Amino acid sequence: MTIKLVLFDMDGTLLKGRTIQKFAEKKGFKKELHELINNKKKSFYKITIEIAKLLKGMKKEELLNIFREIPLQKNTKKVIQSLKKTNIKTAIVTDSYYFVANDLRKKLSIDYVFANKLISKNGVFTGEILIHNDKKIKDPINNEIYSICKSCVLDKLCKKLNISEKEVIAIGDGIVDISMIHKSGIGIAFNASDNVNKHANVTTNNLLTILDIIKR
Repeated sequence: MTIKLVLFDMDGTLLKGRTIQKFAEKKGFKKELHELINNKKKSFYKITIEIAKLLKGMKKEELLNIFREIPLQKNTKKVIQSLKKTNIKTAIVTDSYYFVANDLRKKLSIDYVFANKLISKNGVFTGEILIHNDKKIKDPINNEIYSICKSCVLDKLCKKLNISEKEVIAIGDGIVDISMIHKSGIGIAFNASDNVNKHANVTTNNLLTILDIIKR
């Protein structure tokens, strides 16, 4: 099988940490974030909107500098560089924010990025957000509505690049990643829970696994 595209989750996969948790730690809203994330009465989609409100009044540049403190997973740069050398396209697909994901895209020379977009005015966030999943498409596996439909992104890129889903590797660690892991030719669960692992072809804690698969 020839691989032509690799989709990466960002937080916990390319990064050794989670963006919103780092923001909460540095800006003092850990309690509010914890309460939102653990609110079983709110949908994942609604929680994303509520979390964005916690960032109201914060400066884009300050949050970007905080984001840049999050370390990369081991071998991230090596894997991306190796994929580029073999002309395999790469994409970040995250339920985090475009301004940070795009910063990472440029740092690693990744081809595409898909994420939610925080609204800012004069470099300050308003607390509003443009959700990537604007049509509120239900996740085909979990029947939940997430802020981004990752399998939809896979479909979009396959169409754009004129490739089959069988020619795609998707890697992630969370339940929001399951749809793209399940749909891709080779789905990789990275440092994931059993709920994610059962949908994957491969489970690993090493990003170099991607290169091993491509060499087969």
